[in-house]
Amino acid sequence: MTRCALVADAGGTNVRFALVDLDAAVELLQPRKFASGEFPSIEAAAREYLDGMSAKPSLAVLAVAGPVRDGHVALTNLGWKVSADGVGPALGIARVELINDFEAIALSVPHLGAADLVDIGPAVEREKAATMAVAGPGTGFGVAGLVHGAALVTEGGHVDFAPADDLEIRILEFLRRRYGHVSVERILSGPGLANLHEAMAAIGAVAYEKLSPREITARAEADKASLCAAVFARFCAILGSVAGDIALTLGAQGGVMLAGGILPAMVAPLQASAFRERFEAKGRFAAYMKAIPTRLIVQDHAGLIGAAAKSWAMTHC
Repeated sequence: MTRCALVADAGGTNVRFALVDLDAAVELLQPRKFASGEFPSIEAAAREYLDGMSAKPSLAVLAVAGPVRDGHVALTNLGWKVSADGVGPALGIARVELINDFEAIALSVPHLGAADLVDIGPAVEREKAATMAVAGPGTGFGVAGLVHGAALVTEGGHVDFAPADDLEIRILEFLRRRYGHVSVERILSGPGLANLHEAMAAIGAVAYEKLSPREITARAEADKASLCAAVFARFCAILGSVAGDIALTLGAQGGVMLAGGILPAMVAPLQASAFRERFEAKGRFAAYMKAIPTRLIVQDHAGLIGAAAKSWAMTHC
């Protein structure tokens, strides 16, 4: 490689890195994943990744889980503070670009193949040139759009949670006592899944055992009659309503792509859930919603692919 870029996808749980040959097609080289919490900064994690490599990147595109302002970002669910001005000198890279992690996922969509996507609901043919939305739960809840090939960056995970039935009203009341403002992310995320589990146990007067998100999903799969199975089913139903709201807000007739770290391991329960029913349940706009495809991104490196596409565009446009 005569010219290469370092790309990263940094979230509250994991940080991924790869190299990109800027004189070739958009392709990830030597991708690796690290636990974010094991490093004090993204610079330290990047040094671990680059250690021993002969490649000397001239450009870095870092996708980070938080709102980017003037080349600075504090990760919403991690203690890292990242600045383009700080990363460049620390790593000896001349040009550094910070982008939102869901902006990167949105930019990856044109580069994903059939094997990278799973239909959730009917296999509806999408409108090729129409706006698309990307949303999903991980350590937080991300939302972005793709409009004529350009990413629309949002903080849609922090909008108000809107209950759709009596149980969800009680869930809102339970969480409002704790947080005051109850955002979508307070339910549709890893920590949110734990919140939902605690709330539903209290509402149902069921013995509560504090579980991690991973333990909740494991028990949901192992015992379909368990509280955890009911919790994950409700999680998917609420996700359907929220995804539908996002589709209406963005006019995403090209489809809603689900992403994030939770769902790819739970494809069958998601497909069997009320997700699509709730997605379409928009009253007078039910027919409009039926025509919008919903798909799950199962490509582990979607964020890196989007950052790679950004790096390539920065040097070829």
